[in-house]
Amino acid sequence: MKKFLVKLIIFIAPIFLLSYLFDIYISKNLKKSNRFAEMEYPTWNAIYEGKVNSDLLIFGSSRSWIHINPTMISDSLGISSYNLGIDGHNFWLQNLRYRELLKHNKRPKFIIFSLDYFTLKKNEDLYNSEQFLPYMLWNKEVKKATISYNGFSSIDYEIPLIRYYGNYDAIGTAFGYSLGHLINPITRVKGYKGRDEAWNSDFDNAKASMNNLKVKLDRPTIVLFDNFLKECKAENIKLIFVYTPEYIEGQKYVSNRAQIMGLYKKYSKQYQIPFYDFSNDSISYHKKYFYNASHLNKEGSQLFTRELIGTLKYSDVLSTKSN
Repeated sequence: MKKFLVKLIIFIAPIFLLSYLFDIYISKNLKKSNRFAEMEYPTWNAIYEGKVNSDLLIFGSSRSWIHINPTMISDSLGISSYNLGIDGHNFWLQNLRYRELLKHNKRPKFIIFSLDYFTLKKNEDLYNSEQFLPYMLWNKEVKKATISYNGFSSIDYEIPLIRYYGNYDAIGTAFGYSLGHLINPITRVKGYKGRDEAWNSDFDNAKASMNNLKVKLDRPTIVLFDNFLKECKAENIKLIFVYTPEYIEGQKYVSNRAQIMGLYKKYSKQYQIPFYDFSNDSISYHKKYFYNASHLNKEGSQLFTRELIGTLKYSDVLSTKSN
């Protein structure tokens, strides 16, 4: 039996080593892409390489990284800023970004949290799961945050190459960048990407068949969010709640909007967090500033960021006197 185990180890060890080295090769080249996986790799890279290191961070969903320009904030307010919004995800995975950031970067002084209807909802499927591929091997934080979704199985986090099986787009992208065959233009700058697009038909098409949408709030996500707020207060990190503009007509289709906004207001009062709600701002009444009901176009995002800067200046909310 002992001889058998030795032979088995001798047989398996080279395979495992080659698999691990090939895994490193694919992952290293895959995360070079500025376009694959909905442009999320540059932000993850900045987190893991300790290149965020900003005093002011912006968290939220796509409504965060499309709506708030951190470069404008830095230039106007003289504070280092970075937008860590994550496309298509709510607080469950926004929290993962925060946890990983703390491991590799300095602790921020301020956090602008971009809230929306879905912040405290949890999806069943792991949207854009490809964004986690280069970072998830033997990463306990990523596993803890993503294993509860329909997406990866336990062995994907533990055995090299398994998660890449059948993922030909990811593998092809990795080889493409390795061989220098793919163009890699800069997309998101400090996590922000304005979309130079006009109003599309998404909302108009959906409106014809849309009944009132009731957003299901997820209890574990609410608990996680509450713990995050407590932690920020304990660590003397100044939180700022912001609800960015959304097209006014689209707001009436969420039946429990009042409940959701009431919950945010409750947290604002409980933890003494300034809450700036721009959902009824003049921007929200003009289609020309949006490309769909939830997302501002580039012109709209720049206009809104200027408004936000003015609000932050006027309120002196970024003062460190109370910290």
